[in-house]
Amino acid sequence: MTTGISLFLIAVGAILYFAVNASVSGLEIDTVGLILMIVGGVGFIWSAFLLYGTRSRTEAAPAEEVVHERRY
Repeated sequence: MTTGISLFLIAVGAILYFAVNASVSGLEIDTVGLILMIVGGVGFIWSAFLLYGTRSRTEAAPAEEVVHERRY
Protein backbone atom coordinates (compact mmCIF):
# COMPACT_ATOMS: atom_id res chain seq x y z
CA MET A 1 0.00 0.00 0.00
CA THR A 2 1.49 3.30 -1.01
CA THR A 3 1.30 6.61 0.81
CA GLY A 4 -1.26 8.01 -1.63
CA ILE A 5 -3.67 5.11 -1.20
CA SER A 6 -3.30 5.33 2.58
CA LEU A 7 -4.11 9.03 2.61
CA PHE A 8 -7.09 8.38 0.32
CA LEU A 9 -8.43 5.72 2.70
CA ILE A 10 -8.02 8.08 5.66
CA ALA A 11 -9.89 10.84 3.79
CA VAL A 12 -12.75 8.58 2.70
CA GLY A 13 -12.99 7.11 6.20
CA ALA A 14 -13.11 10.57 7.76
CA ILE A 15 -15.86 11.64 5.36
CA LEU A 16 -17.90 8.55 6.17
CA TYR A 17 -17.30 8.86 9.90
CA PHE A 18 -17.82 12.60 10.39
CA ALA A 19 -19.90 13.90 7.47
CA VAL A 20 -22.36 11.22 6.39
CA ASN A 21 -25.59 10.92 8.34
CA ALA A 22 -27.26 8.32 6.12
CA SER A 23 -28.31 4.96 7.43
CA VAL A 24 -28.16 1.66 5.61
CA SER A 25 -29.89 -1.40 7.00
CA GLY A 26 -27.36 -3.92 8.25
CA LEU A 27 -24.41 -1.54 7.87
CA GLU A 28 -23.05 1.08 10.23
CA ILE A 29 -21.44 3.77 8.07
CA ASP A 30 -19.64 5.23 11.10
CA THR A 31 -17.98 1.88 11.75
CA VAL A 32 -16.95 1.51 8.11
CA GLY A 33 -15.42 5.01 8.21
CA LEU A 34 -13.52 4.21 11.39
CA ILE A 35 -12.20 0.96 9.92
CA LEU A 36 -11.05 2.77 6.77
CA MET A 37 -9.25 5.40 8.84
CA ILE A 38 -7.48 2.74 10.91
CA VAL A 39 -6.47 0.73 7.83
CA GLY A 40 -5.25 3.91 6.13
CA GLY A 41 -3.23 4.90 9.21
CA VAL A 42 -1.60 1.49 9.49
CA GLY A 43 -0.85 1.52 5.76
CA PHE A 44 0.65 5.01 6.01
CA ILE A 45 2.94 3.99 8.86
CA TRP A 46 3.92 0.81 7.00
CA SER A 47 4.69 2.66 3.76
CA ALA A 48 6.68 5.32 5.64
CA PHE A 49 8.68 2.58 7.35
CA LEU A 50 9.42 0.90 4.02
CA LEU A 51 10.34 4.19 2.40
CA TYR A 52 12.48 5.69 5.14
CA GLY A 53 13.18 2.97 7.68
CA THR A 54 15.01 0.39 5.66
CA ARG A 55 17.14 2.70 3.58
CA SER A 56 20.70 1.79 4.42
CA ARG A 57 23.81 3.51 3.33
CA THR A 58 25.93 1.25 1.25
CA GLU A 59 29.63 1.70 1.32
CA ALA A 60 31.97 0.50 -1.33
CA ALA A 61 33.70 -2.71 -0.52
CA PRO A 62 37.29 -2.14 0.49
CA ALA A 63 39.64 -2.67 -2.39
CA GLU A 64 41.99 -5.57 -2.10
CA GLU A 65 45.31 -4.43 -0.86
CA VAL A 66 48.01 -4.88 -3.47
CA VAL A 67 51.42 -5.67 -2.06
CA HIS A 68 54.38 -5.48 -4.39
CA GLU A 69 57.49 -7.16 -3.11
CA ARG A 70 60.69 -5.39 -3.87
CA ARG A 71 63.98 -7.13 -4.25
CA TYR A 72 66.86 -5.33 -2.56
